[in-house]
Amino acid sequence: MAVLLPFFASPVLLALLLLSCSTVVLLLISVAVFRGRSGGFSRAHDGGAEVPQTYPVLGCLVAFCRNKHRLLDWYTECLAASPTQTIVVRRLGARRTVVTANPKNVEHMLRTNFGNYPKGKPFTDLLGDLLGCGIFNADGDLWHAQRKLASHEFTTRSLRELVVGALEAETDGRLVPFLGVTADQGRVVDLQEILRRFAFDTICMISLGTDPGCLEPSLPDSSLAAAFDTASEICARRGASPVSAVWKLKRALGIGSERVLREKVGLVQKSVMELIRRRKAEEELKGKPCDDFLSRLISGGHDVEVVRDMVISFIMAGRDTTSSALTWFFWLLSRHADIEQQVRMEVAQVKGRLDYHNLKEMRVLEACLYESMRLYPPVAWDSKHAATDDVLPDGTRVGRGDRVTYFPYGMGRMETLWGKDAAEFRPGRWHLADPNGWDQAAKVSPFKYPVFQGGPRVCLGKEMAFVQMKYVAAAVLQRFELRPVDDGSRVFVPLLTAHMAGGLRVVARRRDPVHDSAQK
Repeated sequence: MAVLLPFFASPVLLALLLLSCSTVVLLLISVAVFRGRSGGFSRAHDGGAEVPQTYPVLGCLVAFCRNKHRLLDWYTECLAASPTQTIVVRRLGARRTVVTANPKNVEHMLRTNFGNYPKGKPFTDLLGDLLGCGIFNADGDLWHAQRKLASHEFTTRSLRELVVGALEAETDGRLVPFLGVTADQGRVVDLQEILRRFAFDTICMISLGTDPGCLEPSLPDSSLAAAFDTASEICARRGASPVSAVWKLKRALGIGSERVLREKVGLVQKSVMELIRRRKAEEELKGKPCDDFLSRLISGGHDVEVVRDMVISFIMAGRDTTSSALTWFFWLLSRHADIEQQVRMEVAQVKGRLDYHNLKEMRVLEACLYESMRLYPPVAWDSKHAATDDVLPDGTRVGRGDRVTYFPYGMGRMETLWGKDAAEFRPGRWHLADPNGWDQAAKVSPFKYPVFQGGPRVCLGKEMAFVQMKYVAAAVLQRFELRPVDDGSRVFVPLLTAHMAGGLRVVARRRDPVHDSAQK
């Protein structure tokens, strides 16, 4: 062993060793592919789950690599073909993984046996550099403490008023005027990018009490927003890496994407820490706390690192999830003129200010948002790691340390859950039996529709997210018709939060109030 120590101490030799191992793996894959062997089911079973085609040593790495460019659809096809909507994936360089679209299994993980399915160290390793010990990356007592604090803050009326106030300022002051100028000039804009800028400004106002001004007319660059983008993408690609040892070695050596990640995380943490210090100084000068999420965290007496990590998690969740959901919502609405008209008729009934009460009453709009996120969930999948051996309700065996993944993207496409029209955008499926009702969303199990998770870790920001999405949708649809510059299909890219590949390039046209009133 002593003879080997100098070898492993050399970064160059370590890299050569990794390259050699990777070459062997690629050769094995190439041989399997050359032989034309199937990457589908072997029709083997593991408890109640089916197992994709596997090979000695490699497991299903061949099929995984062949479908790497379409993993979401591959998993969806495999799950749809499995009688239990559960599969077991074994591949070289990765943990045994159970992937499920079975609501009973999802409920078992997220509620019934919640204690046995924490995020787990493998998951927290993926995101730990960026999210630290923030609520989305924490387990155990640390998670409980942050959950209790966040739960209290999200139920306060003052936060609700703060959210609506920030939405009014950003929508009326920037988003609507920006779209108005582009409409008058006939300019093509990337709606996804505009919505991301909007969401970043808004979440920074709410959580930090600061306005980065990303949606100013000149569309200025933000080093903080760019650092968030790069860091989250690299963390997401860690999870999609065929062999996890690759990114771990790169991190240890400080090379490639891992070096970039370290730099970007450093920038994010430095920026947030500076805001924390500035806020503390402002409060000491005023003698009282400000009315934002950051000030409430500071006044709670938490360590500065905990405050920093919670704020980073809050910004990450509040920015990318709502902008992703709205991008797909506007695209789907542009392809269904009849449904768009129903939404606009509902919005037209609002008199005066778009306040919290008016937004809550928009049931047609709410149904469209639920349906859009059923097909294009902001988070395509989520994983836990079993603390002890277990058996899922469908009979699938789970071993200690196994990764167990529930799959909202695939679940939204399961005909067993949503019927033969599961692939269609049909907001009417959220109706009550009463044809005039639009409250079916309250009746659907969160384990059939786990877009906001379920059980003890159910998303605390769900109500705030719907307020923001409804406000933006109503304000835009009142004034503009948004039309994509091409009618082609769109590619769903599942990073930490999903986005539309290539953005959504649209032309905005002002609505004609006279024409609208004549239609009514």
